[in-house]
Amino acid sequence: MPNLIHSHSRWGPTDQIGAGNLLTVEKRLAALASVRQGRVLDLSHEIYMGAPFMAPNQTPFLMSIFGSWRDTIKRRRRMGATNDAGTNLERIEMTAHVGTHIDALGHFSNGEMLYNGNQAAEVVTDWGLDRLGIEHAPPMITRAVLFDVGGASHLGPGETVSPDDLKRAADNGGFAVEPGDIALIRTGWGRYFGIDNARYLEGEPGVDVAAAKWLIDQGIVAIGADNMAVEVLPNPDKTLLMPVHQFALAECGVYLIENLALEELAAAHIHAACFILLATKIRGATGAPVRPVVIV
Repeated sequence: MPNLIHSHSRWGPTDQIGAGNLLTVEKRLAALASVRQGRVLDLSHEIYMGAPFMAPNQTPFLMSIFGSWRDTIKRRRRMGATNDAGTNLERIEMTAHVGTHIDALGHFSNGEMLYNGNQAAEVVTDWGLDRLGIEHAPPMITRAVLFDVGGASHLGPGETVSPDDLKRAADNGGFAVEPGDIALIRTGWGRYFGIDNARYLEGEPGVDVAAAKWLIDQGIVAIGADNMAVEVLPNPDKTLLMPVHQFALAECGVYLIENLALEELAAAHIHAACFILLATKIRGATGAPVRPVVIV
């Protein structure tokens, strides 16, 4: 694993968007100009009670009806209303890392240090992040490139996606990575999301730090995958836990997008296309559920 040095980012000591700086106007216009059919492919899973989560850090998604049509009609009748307008409102308890979601740059540390030399003790409060929260993640409208490393089947837990695997997938897909791109990695493991959650959570194929570095060195803004954590779990090096998160988020300011639904995209043999992802601006949150789409 590369040594993490915690120097200020190349975008200056006050930067909070990291590789989001590579999302230029030119990159956005080129992505939008590539659209020919107007066809939309949804890359997200539904969020629901029973969706997989990684205990103990993550908690289950819970939802209940907080105000129902029955209660609101009764209350409004007591207020003199006669038109029986019923309202249904839910109450939700969740981590921001449920379902298809994006990690904020403040989600991971290396020891006490966060992205761009920020000290966790000064940034992480009981009520959220004072810096590097998901509200700073810019709208992502750019080109996405699909690395279909899973092929006709899929990889298994603990199988590493290496730089050579990514290079072969790019060659097979007929594309070269460009600065400002977003990398989508299909391992095939996403087929178990919501179908066999126990299996989905037992581990996963994914990138190692070398593969993440290969992508980041070419100017990738975000790395997404059809698994819970983007990176290989368990790590083949038993002394390391979540090193890709440390490297991408804390060291490089590159976003991670997890639990993507990539089967339809792969089946359509779409390897490069306009990609849109907007993260809800939850102030101080370490991530946010998202609904990314590709438009071809």
